[in-house]
Formats: sequence, C-alpha cells, structure tokens
Amino acid sequence: MVDAEDRDMVAELHGHLEATAELPVTTEASRWLGEAEAVVGDARRDDPPASVVAKRVEQARDLLSHVEATGSDEADEHVDAARDLAERVLERLNDD
Repeated sequence: MVDAEDRDMVAELHGHLEATAELPVTTEASRWLGEAEAVVGDARRDDPPASVVAKRVEQARDLLSHVEATGSDEADEHVDAARDLAERVLERLNDD
C-alpha cells in the first residue's frame, strides 16, 4: 500500500527530476532524465497500487543509472538526490 509518506517521497523524486529540465545539461543526460521524469510522473497519477509505483520508480532508477554526469553541478546534485530517493522509496515499498 502506498501511504502519504511514500507519495510525498515520490513527489520529491519527481521534483528533483523536473528541476533538471530547467538546467543546462548534456543532450545524453537530458534524454535519460526526461524519460525518468515521465516514468515517475506516471507513478503519481490516479493513486496507483504500490506494485505500479515500485515498478515505475525502479524504471526511473535504472534510467538514472545511465547518467554519469550532466554537465551541471546543480543538476548532478538533483540526480544524486533522485537516486537516493528512488532507493528509499523502493526499500519502503518492498518492505510492505
């Protein structure tokens, strides 16, 4: 079950990914980040079950694994925070 804290963490994850869209990042990083943002956005729609949220967050984590550097220190910080949040969300959802 996805509780309020899980939803807040997914929203924060989405916020970090969304923030990278406003920053000057490399073309390759932009592609991966945009896809990860879209996938996490799907996890926020229509109160999906925990299994769907976990799948989308796992997909986003996998997409983020392709981002080595963005070309922007600020974007790199958002990517690091997004990776950390993705891991934390997955730990919480997999404990249920």
